[in-house]
Amino acid sequence: QVQLVESGGGLVQSGGSLRLSCAASGSIFSFLTMGWYRQAPGKQREWVARINNGGSTYYAGSVKGRFTISRDNAKNMVYLQMNSLKPEDTAVYLCNAVLTPYEYWGQGTQVTVSS
Repeated sequence: QVQLVESGGGLVQSGGSLRLSCAASGSIFSFLTMGWYRQAPGKQREWVARINNGGSTYYAGSVKGRFTISRDNAKNMVYLQMNSLKPEDTAVYLCNAVLTPYEYWGQGTQVTVSS
């Protein structure tokens, strides 16, 4: 069982930056593919970024060049550095962990970008 706890959300002005963190429990963190998703009110959950256990990173087109995902296996942490934030980035951001066939979700952290 893996538990995920996000932190770092908040209110920021357009053009600003935030860094989200996700703390994972358990001893299998280094084997997990970690990801970030987001869900805005009235919209479907949207994949944002992921990093696999080898450190390869992948991004949705809407955030590529602005967001950076990273992980620290020694600390069981994954991060999402978000720069040049836009009002359309406003959403609840959720941490995700996958070790097929298992998948785990955090509760989410709210990010609000004001114009």
